[in-house]
Amino acid sequence: MFKHCLLALMLVGLLYMAAPTLIAQNNQTNDQSAQEGAPPDHHGRDHFDPQRMTDRLTKQLNLTSDQQAKVLDIFKSQQSQMESVRSDTSLSQQDRRQKMMDIRKSSDEQIREALTPDQQKKWDEMQSKQRQWHEHGQQGAPSGSSQQ
Repeated sequence: MFKHCLLALMLVGLLYMAAPTLIAQNNQTNDQSAQEGAPPDHHGRDHFDPQRMTDRLTKQLNLTSDQQAKVLDIFKSQQSQMESVRSDTSLSQQDRRQKMMDIRKSSDEQIREALTPDQQKKWDEMQSKQRQWHEHGQQGAPSGSSQQ
């Protein structure tokens, strides 16, 4: 019994000593993969996959193949424009945010134009729900943080 307790205590101590090293290694690996162009994890704000978003809309709105191609192009353009704004260090944070909101609004309008009237109704409902969720999230969020 004493040997089991001693062994368990030694294992806990070993894990306690090794944990910071393992965490540091994991962080270093994540930093390297981000530098190598790997997409950020699902918690990263910059993670935007035009194909994934197009697939999602295809399922939700039953897009035709022509619509899928248009929507994918719109999302790719949005991604490119957003990256340009993010890398523009001459902009203030407020100006950067406003430009990003304008890009998003323009993309949303272009997508809506590519839809049939029935799809537009569903799109409008989706946009309304998203705005409500965003507004609710902002009210419930601690000051200084934002959700997108």
